[in-house]
Amino acid sequence: MHDPADSHPAIHWPSGFSPADAHSFHRGQAVVPGPPERAFRLLTDVANWPSWIPHCEEVSTTTPTQSFEVRWHGYRFEVFVGEQVSPRRVGWLGIGAGVQLYQTWLLTEVQDGTHAVVESAVRAAAPRSLDLLSQAWAQRLDDLWHAQLAKLSETAPGPGRSS
Repeated sequence: MHDPADSHPAIHWPSGFSPADAHSFHRGQAVVPGPPERAFRLLTDVANWPSWIPHCEEVSTTTPTQSFEVRWHGYRFEVFVGEQVSPRRVGWLGIGAGVQLYQTWLLTEVQDGTHAVVESAVRAAAPRSLDLLSQAWAQRLDDLWHAQLAKLSETAPGPGRSS
């Protein structure tokens, strides 16, 4: 679990849903190959999430418009798109399994590719002082970040090839 004070200043959080109020907060960043458009396209291709996100068994839509459903870790989540500014930002709120999970991405072009920053915050129905699931969700978010980083880090296609 990361310190919510480390949240990137350019990340947009929905009203009433800040990392400081979260039961679990995760932050990751890396430079990945290719332009932000490529990273954005991979992240928003929700129909293919089950092929590369661990424990993502099903997605109910092929394109993320306003909402869609995901079955992740055996739980059904209703997902609402909170922010989608191609190719720089995307954020979504998942509600299910007794938690609310908000994940947001900030994609910035840099000399070697794209600087990708992801932050995720989980809030549970139980008061923070009684929460026993924070560590489990922290591990799930860390596993999710590593899968997303691996997908984004795959070699970007060369001229004439597509990903």
